[in-house]
Amino acid sequence: MDAARARKLADRIQQVVAEMLERRIKDPRLGFVTVTDARVTPDLSDATVYYTVFGSEAERADTAAALESAKGVIRSEVGRQTGLRHTPGLTFVHDPLPDNARHMNDLFALARAKDEEIARQAEGAEFAGEADPYRFEEDLAAEAAEAAEAAGEAEGAGEEEPTGQAGRPVR
Repeated sequence: MDAARARKLADRIQQVVAEMLERRIKDPRLGFVTVTDARVTPDLSDATVYYTVFGSEAERADTAAALESAKGVIRSEVGRQTGLRHTPGLTFVHDPLPDNARHMNDLFALARAKDEEIARQAEGAEFAGEADPYRFEEDLAAEAAEAAEAAGEAEGAGEEEPTGQAGRPVR
């Protein structure tokens, strides 16, 4: 089937289910539920409706039970409003995306707090060694000049006779 048609049908199913949950389903177990997405298989035989529930785990479980018990009524209304010959079967799935986003925000806040703590600790800190430990051309030239000067001083310091093995003078 056409992917665009499946997407349009999924959007319509999402609207119908959200409207049904808001206006027609009066189950007391149904919590503060939001329909976040709907997806339809390419053959239009199954639809997965994703939802979130504001509240505790117990309220999520109650809402899942309420949605499962109202599945037939919701499917009938979806079939009536979409006009399809074969109404897709509905599956309700709790959407973990908002929980994951909340967890990520908590991790970002923790990282920000640790960064601020490290910045506070680093305010009065000094480098353990030199501020810039890298060697540059002018540093290498200065070191070479110092080495040459030190070598010249070492040659002029000893006017002794050169020696060979075991300290014997060379002739």
